[in-house]
Amino acid sequence: MKLPMTLVALCLTPLFVNAGEVSVTWKDFKEYRDVRPGNETRGSFYERVEKQFTKHMEELAEQLPEGYKLAVSFDEIDLAGDVHYGISDIRVIKPIHFPRLEISYQLTDQAGKTIAQENAVKLKDMSFMDRIKRGLDESFYYEKRLLTEWFEDDLMKKVSL
Repeated sequence: MKLPMTLVALCLTPLFVNAGEVSVTWKDFKEYRDVRPGNETRGSFYERVEKQFTKHMEELAEQLPEGYKLAVSFDEIDLAGDVHYGISDIRVIKPIHFPRLEISYQLTDQAGKTIAQENAVKLKDMSFMDRIKRGLDESFYYEKRLLTEWFEDDLMKKVSL
């Protein structure tokens, strides 16, 4: 049985269209408080951090209404854990070394009007290890959770849907 093309198109079209955009700005990674690699080269680790954080911000921006643009600058990064140097350099995650991020952002609507803008927004989770960890183990889980909570609890409240 063949379905009419319009019915097929309707089935493949999402029920709601959200397609916000994001642009991410970085400092020189050597200037951040703690973006030290454990057992990989600095260059590839910095690349991985940038790629993972940017991808996460792009996924979050998909929740924004179509035409909205979010510009985020990572002003400070202090990853969860601390690198212990020795025979094998590794990042050890302990409660005392909680994740901290400082970001600046600007959110504009379809017409280019600034909806929200803040500088030096400090994000931290001092009890990051006391909370239930959901999902699979993924790179920079705690930092991504900080960004998600900021996005959902703060930024999305400023968006008029």
